[in-house]
Amino acid sequence: MKTNHLLWSAEKALIPIFSGIDAQVKQNLKKVLSALRDCRVGVQHFQSVSGYGHDDLGRETLDLVFAQVMQAEAAAVRVQFVSGTHAIACALYGILRPGDEMLAVAGAPYDTLEEVIGLRGNNQGSLKDFKIDYRQLDLTNEGTIDWSALSNAVTRKTRLVLIQRSCGYSWRQSLSIEDIARIVESVKRQNPNTVCFVDNCYGEFVSDREPTGVGADLMAGSLIKNPGGTIVTAGGYIAGSAELVEQAACRLTAPGIGSSGGATFNQNRLMFQGLFLAPQMVGEAIKGSHLIAYVFEQLGYPVNPLPLEPRRDIIQAVQLGSPEKLLAFCRAIQQHSPVDSYLEPVPAEMPGYASQLVMAGGTFIDGSTSEFSADGPLREPYIAFCQGGTHWTHIAIALEAAVAAIVKE
Repeated sequence: MKTNHLLWSAEKALIPIFSGIDAQVKQNLKKVLSALRDCRVGVQHFQSVSGYGHDDLGRETLDLVFAQVMQAEAAAVRVQFVSGTHAIACALYGILRPGDEMLAVAGAPYDTLEEVIGLRGNNQGSLKDFKIDYRQLDLTNEGTIDWSALSNAVTRKTRLVLIQRSCGYSWRQSLSIEDIARIVESVKRQNPNTVCFVDNCYGEFVSDREPTGVGADLMAGSLIKNPGGTIVTAGGYIAGSAELVEQAACRLTAPGIGSSGGATFNQNRLMFQGLFLAPQMVGEAIKGSHLIAYVFEQLGYPVNPLPLEPRRDIIQAVQLGSPEKLLAFCRAIQQHSPVDSYLEPVPAEMPGYASQLVMAGGTFIDGSTSEFSADGPLREPYIAFCQGGTHWTHIAIALEAAVAAIVKE
């Protein structure tokens, strides 16, 4: 079947799903509009202060808006967070103390957390260096939560449970909001004092509820992913219990300063506007993920999630089976990116990752995965992880070229 006909067939088959996604976008946009209205956001909130950042009305109001949207008690949205990993690390260091235990319940954590925990690297100030114990529950052979093991895994020593919502660089289903609610219920039944913390990267606005709306105590993520709406230039967020948010903020700044400091460098308008755009951008990315899955499954490649399955994050994985095909795929995506289309992705080391990565990221914001991008570690079975997209039609154009490159390879 010719590539253009395959894409046309896929688009036609996915029309009902696309319509359902639009309905979800409308529901989430209503939440954002309600929060902006309730907090009386005006042009005065787009200004910022310099220096220490004390009494920044825009920043303080954005925190209130974000908390309401995320169904949380409090939030701290800051350009000072370097990445989602940085926001997550601040939360972990803010809550955990020597002698505590952290339990990961969704298998191995994302690569960039390995050195934070102390699974790789030495004497860098990891949790392990601070005598914080780590334990993980492996997934079942089917790649799902081991509910039986979880039912009696939490002890009096377990201070925090790490729930990674997205699949990361693993071949498993990402967690649904219902999965997260079930995990929280199980953990709290065993130890009500254990903090349920969610790595929410790639998951915001995929559902009509967020983890903090179904019982999670705290969550964190990146502003150059979903909630930044593709226009926020840097930063991350933490949201949840007011006490826990403040503990995490004290690790970003310092004890005694916490969430009351941090200049916003005239970025307030972009962060407000990015949040407003986020539901629509996430919807477009989800449409693109369905399209990628549909086309590559028709070509005989394993895909995760499957084409017609409801989405749990904005990541679509395609198992290509060889380094040559992975490189060809990423080259095609890069060539059809709006920025740096003339560059050729090559495998390279990247801070925080154990394997060499090849990345197609011709994005307006460097490293933005809410814009259309693709990457993958150079290790078997050579999976391309696609994410983001400002509009699904751009994804369709790049996908046509990627399919042609793979067939040629």
